Amino acid sequence: MIGKKVVETEPVPMAEVKVILEKFADKYEFTYEQNLALEHVKKFSKIDYENAQKLIEELTELPNIKKKHAVRLADLMPEDIADIRLIFAKERIPIKNKDFENILKIIEKYR
Repeated sequence: MIGKKVVETEPVPMAEVKVILEKFADKYEFTYEQNLALEHVKKFSKIDYENAQKLIEELTELPNIKKKHAVRLADLMPEDIADIRLIFAKERIPIKNKDFENILKIIEKYR
């Protein structure tokens, strides 16, 4: 890929991907891979676009939670603290038990 480079990357929740793909489907015919992607997000997105945006905003207000973590939490919608710990297992972020409980409370509001 000569002359092409990534200028910017930003994590996008599955709910937003679903909206983008559905808008694209209205104008164009999908390829096989695009159909698979749309089926995947329809099957596995657990929250709608508006609630996903609100959830991500609330989660990023917590200490040490970046947007990429908030998007991952919004996509997976963990049901208990053990699941949240697994999401942050590889991260080198100091998160207290109190913060895990706050994350779970915020997620429960949007479930």
